[in-house]
Amino acid sequence: MRLTGSQILIECLKEQGVDTIFGFPGGAVLNIYDELYRAQNEIRHILTSHEQGAAHAADGYARATGKVGVCIATSGPGATNLVTGIATAYMDSVPMVAITGQVATSLLGKDSFQEVDITGITMPITKHNFIVKDVDKLADVVRRAFFIAKEGRPGPVLIDICKDVTAAYAEYEPKSPKKLPSVPVAAEEKDIDRAAEAINKAERPVILAGGGVSIAGASKELFELATNAQIPVTTTLMGMGAFPGNHELFMGMIGMHGTRTTNMAVSESDLFIAIGARFSDRVISDVRRFAPNANIMHIDIDPAEIGKNINVQYALEGILKRY
Repeated sequence: MRLTGSQILIECLKEQGVDTIFGFPGGAVLNIYDELYRAQNEIRHILTSHEQGAAHAADGYARATGKVGVCIATSGPGATNLVTGIATAYMDSVPMVAITGQVATSLLGKDSFQEVDITGITMPITKHNFIVKDVDKLADVVRRAFFIAKEGRPGPVLIDICKDVTAAYAEYEPKSPKKLPSVPVAAEEKDIDRAAEAINKAERPVILAGGGVSIAGASKELFELATNAQIPVTTTLMGMGAFPGNHELFMGMIGMHGTRTTNMAVSESDLFIAIGARFSDRVISDVRRFAPNANIMHIDIDPAEIGKNINVQYALEGILKRY
C-alpha cells in the first residue's frame, strides 16, 4: 500500500492504539493535520492554546491512563515550546511521544525559517529522539519510538519529521506493536536472600515508596510486604497513592515537604528500604545526615539510579512487581 508520510504516521499511531493527540498546528505539520482531520473518527485531536499545554496534557494523559501520551507541534518555536513538558515527563518517568515538524531536508542546516535543532535541544531530556529525513524509514521510527517510551523505565521520545517527508510517498505495511520483553530479575538469588534476611533482622525498618511502584503496578505487592512485616511506609510525591493513605502503617510524605513523624522515623531507622524512588534532594537533603543509623536498600529498574545520590548496602535491580 503506497501512502504519504503523513498517512503512514497516522496509520502507525493507530497501530499503537493511539486514540487521543494533544497539539497546536503550524506550517511544518499541516500535511499531518490534514490526515488527522480525515482520521478524526479514530483519533481525537485536542487543540491546546499553547504547545507547552499540549506537552503537559500528553504527560497527564499518560499518567491517568497508563498509555503513551502523544503531542504534536510545528517546527522552531512550536517545537521548543514542548521542552518543559518533555523535561517533566523525563524526570517523572512518564511514557510520551512528542512529534515535531521540521523544515524540508533541502533546507536543513541553513538557518531556514523556523529551523531549530530540536533533537539536539531535547537530547538530555528524552530517552531517545529521531529526525526523519527519509519517508521509507518513518514507519519503523514511529514503532521504535513507542517501544522505547514504554520499555524499561518509561520516558519521553521525540520524533522530528522533515516537512517534505510528510508529503513523500512510500510503501506501508501494517504491523502489530512489538511486545515488551519479559525482563528477568537482574539481582542474583543470593542478593535477594541477603536483602530478605536484612528485612527480617531489622528492628526499625522504614519503607520509602516512589513513583516506580505505581508505574510497575506493584501497589499490591508493596501492601503485602508492609503489612506482613509490619513496616511503616512513607512516600515521595510521585509515590502518593501507591499505599493507602488511611492505613495505620502510612506515615505520610518524606523529606522537605514531609511530616515530622516520617522524618523522625527515618532518622531513627536501622534499615531504610527505597522502592522505585530516586533519592532526590527533596528527599535526602543533607546526604551526611540522612538516615544516619540505617543500612540503605534500594530496589529499582534503572541501575543508573542505584548508588547515584546515596551509598547503598543492598542493591536490587529489576521490575518491582517481580520481587
